[in-house]
Amino acid sequence: MQLPIEILDLKEMVREFVDKEIIPAAAEYDKSGEMPVELYDKCIEMGLNAVYMPEKYGGPGLSKLAFAVVQEELARGDIGIATTMGATCLASLPVMLGGNEAQKDLWWNVVAEKHYAAFCLTEPGAGSDASNMRTTAIKDGDDYIINGTKCFISNGGLAGIYTVLTTVDRSKGSKGLTAFIVERDREGVSIGKEEDKMGMRLSNTTEVIFDNVRIPAANRLGNEGDGFKIIMRTLDASRAGVGAQGVGIAQRAMDEAIKYARERVQFGKPIAAFQGIQFMLADMAMKTESARQMCYHTADLIDRGVKNYTYEACIAKTLGGDAAMSAAVDAVQIFGGYGYMREYPVEKLMRDAKIIQIYEGTNQIQKLVIAGQLLGRN
Repeated sequence: MQLPIEILDLKEMVREFVDKEIIPAAAEYDKSGEMPVELYDKCIEMGLNAVYMPEKYGGPGLSKLAFAVVQEELARGDIGIATTMGATCLASLPVMLGGNEAQKDLWWNVVAEKHYAAFCLTEPGAGSDASNMRTTAIKDGDDYIINGTKCFISNGGLAGIYTVLTTVDRSKGSKGLTAFIVERDREGVSIGKEEDKMGMRLSNTTEVIFDNVRIPAANRLGNEGDGFKIIMRTLDASRAGVGAQGVGIAQRAMDEAIKYARERVQFGKPIAAFQGIQFMLADMAMKTESARQMCYHTADLIDRGVKNYTYEACIAKTLGGDAAMSAAVDAVQIFGGYGYMREYPVEKLMRDAKIIQIYEGTNQIQKLVIAGQLLGRN
């Protein structure tokens, strides 16, 4: 699809920022393990941490399509930075989808001040199977008491506010799941282990621990038992952005491979002259562009108010993740031995790409949902 002129302008602005600021610095941050706070701050100044924030709270109030484009370009520079900025938007979606006006005021005011939010879904025993949730919310008068540990939480140690999925009754399975807004400064909220990751190293990923955290009922999103519905709608709405992250990595891998293939001479000519290399580049281009168009199409469906886009969202996420991993692996192959060395960018791209096939619903889970959608239509 052809992007509107205002989104093309946004894409070019973020692209220039990525080329100038992120790409030259990302590899060193990846090696050192230091958080790129200066780069985070520059992203925040541009409003890239809270793309959905309404204008009345000081945000840009942009569309899902604009978000996908921003995520694509940021991930082209570094997936960790894209995830850090995208995680705040992900955490905001349950509030946008299931929150009332008072809850939205609370949420966006904290995000405007603290800049980061986090989405607390995953637990040690509950990833794809959200019905196995152990974090509990027990009613106590006009409040709830939350206990449990969440793991693999992007922005866990940075966030000033969280959306948290709990169970109010484990015997009800998914029908007992209930979502809450939890401010970081609530007594009993603490940060656990920070993860030492293979890739995506420029993002903060931690445990978040809730120890007898008292929350007013006013912080509950929807009714008791609405949590599963809210979270599933959240993940559907976020998947075009995750797929777009994969597109960004795939595009960068292809760009690096093309540049290297033109420069690397073997048997008296650039390796780009060899048909085997050309076929690999063509495969990269086809997979990248197919994923890009599906991500843009899905985001556009959401913006146009289409009610059911689960099928398209799962395809977009899966294509994006697969394109990223395939392009990164082939780029390493084109670089040969040099591609295996940290001195060259494609080694990092290969480590970074894998997460797109795993987080926010593994690609295997996406395929189960896609199949279910197909079979349900017949």
